[in-house]
Amino acid sequence: IYFGSSHLCSRFATLPVPKTKFCPAMGKAAKGGKKLPAAPLSEKKKAKKNPLFEKAPRNFRLGGDIQPKRDLTRFVKWPKYVRLQRMKRVMLMRLKVPPAINQFSMAIDKNQASNVLRLCKKYMPETREAKKARLVEMAQQKKDGQEVKSKKPQVVKYGLNHVTTL
Repeated sequence: IYFGSSHLCSRFATLPVPKTKFCPAMGKAAKGGKKLPAAPLSEKKKAKKNPLFEKAPRNFRLGGDIQPKRDLTRFVKWPKYVRLQRMKRVMLMRLKVPPAINQFSMAIDKNQASNVLRLCKKYMPETREAKKARLVEMAQQKKDGQEVKSKKPQVVKYGLNHVTTL
């Protein structure tokens, strides 16, 4: 134990001072023999301080020095579109979307798109003229007393309200 400091407590004043100093890094008493040479790059010249320009600590209290600039980007009121896109990113990271819904979050490749469009074209809703012609033909068959042959064609249903009530 090293008691070599000058300001000792009164209860340690009676203890004898050991001859060797304790080195906590080594875990045992260090030998006071050899001294290592100083590193060559550690000798930096200190600039002489001019007593006319002494640096006093700044006072940031009321009426004191100007406050230093701080990064306030966290407290900025961002535009709505920025807030929305950030909230969307957070929600997408936190929520697990079912695969049946997640398939609509990315686009399909060109081959698949052409197949889907070909299928949609096959089941495309009839135009107003085609519907009018079909209804006129049906009315004519009914008038003549024949069996009604033309029936409503199968088409792809579209529109959110229509699809959800199917």
